[in-house]
Amino acid sequence: MEKFNIAIDGPAGAGKSTIARLVANALGFVYVDTGAMYRAVTWSILQQGLPLEQTADLIALTERLDIRLEPGEHGQLVFVDGKDVTGMIRSAEVTGNVSRIASIAEIRSILTAKQKELASKKGVVMDGRDIGSHVLPDAELKIFLTASVRVRAERRLKEISGDRPDITLEQLEREIAERDRMDEQREASPLVKAPDAVWMDTTEMTIPEVVDRILELCKTRVSGVN
Repeated sequence: MEKFNIAIDGPAGAGKSTIARLVANALGFVYVDTGAMYRAVTWSILQQGLPLEQTADLIALTERLDIRLEPGEHGQLVFVDGKDVTGMIRSAEVTGNVSRIASIAEIRSILTAKQKELASKKGVVMDGRDIGSHVLPDAELKIFLTASVRVRAERRLKEISGDRPDITLEQLEREIAERDRMDEQREASPLVKAPDAVWMDTTEMTIPEVVDRILELCKTRVSGVN
């Protein structure tokens, strides 16, 4: 199969990471979780105890970081300067601050360069919030995944119940709605559907149904796919 790139965008809790990973596995492509990269930067900033208003220091730290994404038995592993931080970057503290860090244009620029390099050889499935519109504008297939806030909150609750046992569905709904607002209104590469992206509302779809739909789009929309 001829290699090509797939960009999957959408709001928090839309299932981008799960779907992108499964699509990449089905095609034998490389999965790149850009959200994990921003979480890795946020985790590093919090670990260093840097004040979030000291933007220059945050940018300097980001430039120094060695962030690596590697496949693992149960999903993608994230390393920062050789340390496995896969579980740590999913903490409530990181989740509460990642949108603020991701809104810093210079940090986005640094990570975008890394992401473009990863996709330069093709055969990549990359998910995030500005992949089709900014990071990989020439991706052969672009998908915009979304779902209702309620359903996204329900999905996220199942994912994090072990890490945040006291969280309620209503609280998660508020957090996701606020995350949407921040992502859509930030000045640097806001969350937006690329004009040529396929809109997919997964509110009433199962994960296998979404994966099958994207694989079908690969066959019908991307030349060279058998």
